[in-house]
Parts: sequence; C-alpha cells; structure tokens
Amino acid sequence: MELRDVEIFLALAEELHFGRTAERLRVSQARVSQSIKQQERRIGGALFERTSRSVRLTPLGEQLRARLDAGYREIMGGLEEAVAAARGQSGTLTIGTFDTHHQEIAAVLDLFRQRHPRCELRMREVPPVDPFGGLRAGRVDVGLLWQPIREPDLVVGPELYTERLVLAVAPGHPLAARDRVEMEDLADHQVVYPDGPIPDYVWESHTPSVTPSGRPIKRGAPVATLEEAFTAIGTGRVVSPIGEFSAASRVRRDITFLPINNGPILRYAPVWRSGSETALIRAFVEAATDTAG
Repeated sequence: MELRDVEIFLALAEELHFGRTAERLRVSQARVSQSIKQQERRIGGALFERTSRSVRLTPLGEQLRARLDAGYREIMGGLEEAVAAARGQSGTLTIGTFDTHHQEIAAVLDLFRQRHPRCELRMREVPPVDPFGGLRAGRVDVGLLWQPIREPDLVVGPELYTERLVLAVAPGHPLAARDRVEMEDLADHQVVYPDGPIPDYVWESHTPSVTPSGRPIKRGAPVATLEEAFTAIGTGRVVSPIGEFSAASRVRRDITFLPINNGPILRYAPVWRSGSETALIRAFVEAATDTAG
C-alpha cells in the first residue's frame, strides 16, 4: 500500500464522504474511489459500506484504521522533523559570548527563535583569555568574538556590533580624579595582561603594547578572568581597559570607570570552526545579518 493510498483511506475514514475527501486532498473523486477499491481488492474485504446516502467503515475498516492511523502520524512526524533539521530548524545551537554580551545580541536571538522555534539555543560564557578554546573543543558552535581573528581553522562571519573601551582604575588611583583619560596615559601605569592562550595579535586590539606615540605600555598582574582583573585593579597597582558593556553591568566600590579618548573600538563577529558549518550555524548568521541590516 502506497503512502498516498494510506492518506486517502484515513481521510475518507474521517470525512465519510468521497467528495469532501477528494476536496481535502486536492484529488479527483474518481481517484479516491479507485484507491479504495484497489485497497479492498488487495486486502480481500470491504473497508467501507456505501449507500446512496452514507459512507461508513466496516469492522474490517475500523480495525485497519486503528492500526494505520498511529503509524501514519509517526511517519509524517518523522518526515517533518527530517525536513526541519535539513533546513536548520531543529536541534541545539550553542552560542558563546563574553560576559554579558548575550544582551547585546538579544534581537538576533529573538529573530532566530521566531524563525526556528524547534531549535534550542544554549548560551555559554567565553573567557576573554581563551576565546577559541570552546570552539575548538566543540563546546561552542558559534562564538561572538572581537576582531581581528586570523586562525586557519576558524571562519569569521560579518561584523555585528562594536564596543568602546573604558579604563578601570581604583578610586584612589591618580587617574581616578580625571573626567577622562588618553591612551598615552597608559604608558605611565602598569596594565593587567591575560594569563591564557589568547594570541598576542588578538589581545593587541584590546590593549595595545604601545601608545599612539609609540611609548611602551608596561604589563602588570596576569589575570585569567574578569573578576581577577577587577580584584587586581582594586588594589590600585594596575589599571586596565575594559569593555563598556561589562563596565555598565557592574557597580563596584573598588572600581572607577573612565572614558578613554582615542581608545580602541572592539568589533565583534560570529566565528565558527571551518569544516563544521551546519544549517543551524548558517541560519544563525543569516538572522544576525538580517538584524544588523
């Protein structure tokens, strides 16, 4: 029995009317009649009792309907799930962001969920000192990372948003009394540096090794997390540029945030492993691009 014949039988068993069944399935009434007759010949018994006024299932038809209905729904459900997965509409997609940056892509996440309600989005935090670890280990499918990234095993998508840097200092630090600072001021103080596998060229875009005039910026305490950085800064011995989004999410008595004139601007883009691009990743990048547009 072909799947279409099963569909015709189940529709007629529900409608109990050849004309309505044909209209519902968008086939001719003759096609419905022909299918039912073929099924009855193949089975060797009548499935429907037909009169000029009514159509109803025979006991054999009731038995067949009970067995076919559950199987048909299972088959169609499986096909729908396969189509959804092929189109990137189901499954799980893990997005990695720095600190509170998931809030900056809320519109992207909302649009993606609207387009792909069967997909589960999971959020994971990416440590700034190890931006690629989660991607390479498979814990993160797409990371929202600042640029530039020049890694042969990673693919960089379109820029989504930018972030300015502010300078984090202790309230008693000599710079704390100012309204704002210059990048040149960093040459007179030690700054924190990352204790992790982040490439130097990536960190350079966050905290340059020299000021605009070429004066070296001295390294101070090594830190592995943002909280470690704040703790070190709170001692007054070091300072550090911090992304304004992270600064805005924290109110601390031991830290003062100052605007930086001519400071670096971080540019963020989605990043994923080359050779592992999936329909879900493409769908996320498409939602991100449409939202940015």
